[in-house]
Amino acid sequence: SQSSANGDTAGPRRDYLSWEDHFMAVACLSGQRSKDPVTQVGCCIVDQHRRIVAVGYNGMPTGCHDDLLPWGKSKDPTSMDSKHLYVCHAEMNAIVNKNSATVAGCTIYVALFPCNECAKLIIQSGIKEVVYLSDKHRTKPATKAAKRMLAKAGVSMCQFESKRTQITVDFDVDLMD
Repeated sequence: SQSSANGDTAGPRRDYLSWEDHFMAVACLSGQRSKDPVTQVGCCIVDQHRRIVAVGYNGMPTGCHDDLLPWGKSKDPTSMDSKHLYVCHAEMNAIVNKNSATVAGCTIYVALFPCNECAKLIIQSGIKEVVYLSDKHRTKPATKAAKRMLAKAGVSMCQFESKRTQITVDFDVDLMD
């Protein structure tokens, strides 16, 4: 049997994941499904009862084979060989593939702050809170526009903070007594 952090096997574990750590871990793990060679973004949408209603990651649209469309970037604005013309962001995939009737009132946990296009989807779908891990594009106009729209629509934004720096997923079945 598994012992708690204090060594007591009769009581509950003390080092379990908080809800917030759990949901952000699901978002980050979902991002590992992305085939993007540079940026792997995942997200997790959670309802008011702390139930996961959707997950998503950045990838090509359904039916568009990953090997037939570009994964690179092009500086030529007329080029058809830039991933930005094709890739669906994690937020879009989660919202359109949700397993509930609505995501209104939900919280979205996302590895990277949403772009302006995803902010529009978040607002239109009724999501009320964005919890993000990274804000590395904060100086880009698309991110600034996203923050402006989210704020004006009353969607709260909060950078994720945890006491943990990592969470390990262990597939060793012998550890699961």
